[in-house]
Amino acid sequence: MELNLLKDIVIIFTLSTVVNFLFTKIKIPTIIGYLLTGVLTGPYLLGLVSSHHQIELLAEIGVVLLMFTIGLEFSINHLLRIRKIVFVGGFMQLILTAGITMLIARLYNMDWAGALFVGFLTALSSTAVVLKLMQERSEITSNYGRTVLGILIFQDIILIPLLLFTPMLGGEVSDQSGQLLMLLGKTVFLVGLVYVGNRWLMPKLLRMVAHTKNQELFMMSIFAICLSVALLTSEMGISLAFGAFLAGLMISESEYSHNAFGQLIPFKDTFTSFFFVSIGMLLDLNFVAEHLGLVISTVLLVLLVKMIIAGGTAFVLGHTFRGTIMVGFALCQVGEFSFILAQSGMKYQLIPEYYYQLFLAVAIISMSVTPLLMMISHPVAEKLLKLPLPKTLVNGLFPLPQIEIPVLKNHVVFIGKDARALNLSVMAKYVKMPYISIIFDPGTVKKLQEKGETVIYGDATNEPILEKAHVKTADVVVVSVGNLIVAMSIVERVRNLSPHAFIIVRTKKVVDIEELYRLGANQVIPEEFETAIELFDRVLKKRLVPQREINLLLAKIRDDHYGIFREETSKSDQLFQELPNLEIMALKVREGSFVIGKSISQIRFRKVFGVTLVAILRKEELIEHPDVHTTLELFDIVYIMGRSEQIANAFELFGKNELPVEVSQEDKA
Repeated sequence: MELNLLKDIVIIFTLSTVVNFLFTKIKIPTIIGYLLTGVLTGPYLLGLVSSHHQIELLAEIGVVLLMFTIGLEFSINHLLRIRKIVFVGGFMQLILTAGITMLIARLYNMDWAGALFVGFLTALSSTAVVLKLMQERSEITSNYGRTVLGILIFQDIILIPLLLFTPMLGGEVSDQSGQLLMLLGKTVFLVGLVYVGNRWLMPKLLRMVAHTKNQELFMMSIFAICLSVALLTSEMGISLAFGAFLAGLMISESEYSHNAFGQLIPFKDTFTSFFFVSIGMLLDLNFVAEHLGLVISTVLLVLLVKMIIAGGTAFVLGHTFRGTIMVGFALCQVGEFSFILAQSGMKYQLIPEYYYQLFLAVAIISMSVTPLLMMISHPVAEKLLKLPLPKTLVNGLFPLPQIEIPVLKNHVVFIGKDARALNLSVMAKYVKMPYISIIFDPGTVKKLQEKGETVIYGDATNEPILEKAHVKTADVVVVSVGNLIVAMSIVERVRNLSPHAFIIVRTKKVVDIEELYRLGANQVIPEEFETAIELFDRVLKKRLVPQREINLLLAKIRDDHYGIFREETSKSDQLFQELPNLEIMALKVREGSFVIGKSISQIRFRKVFGVTLVAILRKEELIEHPDVHTTLELFDIVYIMGRSEQIANAFELFGKNELPVEVSQEDKA
């Protein structure tokens, strides 16, 4: 048996590697690759896997670890902030989906009990698929991500009452009131356990373990906490996955949560792959082939109904049209917990075998297309927003009260709600730089507006929002959003509105740089490599490399658009090399600087360094095109123009009290 399981694991890993290698080349999400691997290795096609029960156990561990990491990324305070979404949004989505699906199922000649049961099956969405995709795209804490998560949490919670309700639908009489009271007691117990664990138990326990400085012991304790709480909830009749989520919540506010998250990622990804493979194994291709028209039409109907209801729920909760579309596309599939509920329904003869097979086909196919649907949700919303839609539909039911935005020129526009964007606005305020922030998060906007900040609530991919921030007259626009597609859309629209604005964009990956430059960005900063550059700067200084050489090297790396980090250099790199790539830099004359009291002719900016002095700011007076006899004074701000490496060389002038080598040689000549 053990060797059979090992053989099955080798088959799954090997086939998954081959399939996902091909899928990665053509940019298809890996989840679809795992599902296809399950179909290929399952009993209805090649029949390569025999240890089905053991594979399902590994799959269950994968879902447990996935939900545990989701809990780690959240916190109890964050969860309390979305309680309205969980209970109001979740209840609305479940009842409406179940009710409408029940009416449709009646058209298939199902009895009322069976039709209602099918409605509940259809109402549940895939926590594992959706949250994995959102985690990969860094969207869990986004506006629409919180709504999706809140509704999924409600669905996970409601699974237990639905399992208790199933025997009643099947005609089996039992003490339902007693079971409901028992469920209420379990709920109170779990809430208390999570609160105590989060506030006192877990921080103290993890601190004790961390002080041993034994990484293996730390990992073992994390696994023990995760699986223990999951096992406890399972013994109480609640899913292992939901218990793992609670375990993650208990650790989430500990200072060691980030370390735990980083350590678990490889295990989570490996075991989660078994879950998707096991789902693919359930698909009966013979049934699909025999009833292809029925399966396809039912899949389309389910996707459409769930999309409209989930999106409508999001709209009622206050989402804009874009968020409505994205929530609808994210929750339109049938979920993995529906399989558990369906097995219970089969036991009580609520659905016959024929409809069970139809349900499996619809559920698996709908889960398979979810990655593609979530990928196109934003572009679809973009297309639809070009239609003449009502203002209420576009902006949502509860737009924030409009604040008076001052007319600004040569200001900075910060776009994004992450810590980087918020910190930038704090620094701009500190140096009294005029700025406007655009944030697509009503809670954050409301708090900042109460503090007197100039903040606009809205989606920066909409040109009216950008116009409200006076992007046309802005000097600099900083885009710091987590989603690449959104960032690209914002850059394109900003460039259309303002040909002259200097656009700085943060991106996660260096491979995205060229596309952002093509759309109009002036500077793209890949966060992973900027960190590497800063660290390498420290290494070079430790090795006593001259500051000038360091500046030249780092300037060259940035001028090459981080090309040394890429395996390939595309044709567009040559385009950037052919452009003059000039910059204007402001340098301040500080105490002890060589340039104090020197005239422009004595310093020889152009002849020695290749830069041009274009202006001097002296005590709030701007001296444009100063003549060669103008002398520099302490605290002057000098504006020079040139390439990055030339400016880096000239920078030395403003921090030394002795003559640079090049200038002294010129004087001797």
